[in-house]
Amino acid sequence: MARSALLNVMVQAAFKAGKSLARDFGEVQNLQVSLKGPSDYVSQADRKAEKLIREELLKARPTYGFLGEEGEEIIGTDGAHRWIVDPLDGTTNFLHGIPHFAVSIALERQGEIVGAVVFNPATDELYTAERGGGAFLNDRRLRVAARKALSDAVIATGTPHLGRGNHGKYLIELRHVMGEVAGIRRMGSASLDLAYVAAGRFDGYWERDLAAWDIAAGVLLIREAGGWSTDIDGGSKPVDEGSIVCGNEYITKALRDVVHRPIPTK
Repeated sequence: MARSALLNVMVQAAFKAGKSLARDFGEVQNLQVSLKGPSDYVSQADRKAEKLIREELLKARPTYGFLGEEGEEIIGTDGAHRWIVDPLDGTTNFLHGIPHFAVSIALERQGEIVGAVVFNPATDELYTAERGGGAFLNDRRLRVAARKALSDAVIATGTPHLGRGNHGKYLIELRHVMGEVAGIRRMGSASLDLAYVAAGRFDGYWERDLAAWDIAAGVLLIREAGGWSTDIDGGSKPVDEGSIVCGNEYITKALRDVVHRPIPTK
């Protein structure tokens, strides 16, 4: 596959951060047996990865803005472009030695996501997309799954963390979805969940209370793989609204209907 110069910059930044995270991940596995645990070490790994990405991207395009999970937003002087970055999506997995985490980088141009990279250094899987150019896993073209019935579908989700989100509301949504689908998966990395939807591994995904860096890259991957994504209420700007329902056209609509099903009354 041919990549633009900008996408190559993004890939190289993801590889550089991924190499650093892979080294730190090996050390985290050793720290699991310590009493203190690896929490402080993982926080440092996260910040170090974002610094590497920020330096690489802004060296190539110094006038672009930068929004990352770990630092203050940088407002770009060109006013049209912004990098949206999660240097370590799946921190809890990383912390516990689970090899399911990713570097996520998106490029926004005038409010639209036009470039995406999601890289899992533990599996060496690189997901890329450019607006109008398709989505790829390494060099293989991606398409969303073709299943139309929820009863045949495996649906991924993200659960509210301790002290965050509306747990009661989520449990009602989960109960409704569980009664309609072939299976539910909770993997712990939103960017990889969305990449898996783009690759046809998952048929759909829903989650609330997300940040832009959680889903910006994944939204473009799904669109370029022929899929749909909306916010939970059906709007066209999930990155701005902070919630998402996605899959192919049929699964997205059906899943959104189930998530919005009224609470049964006695």
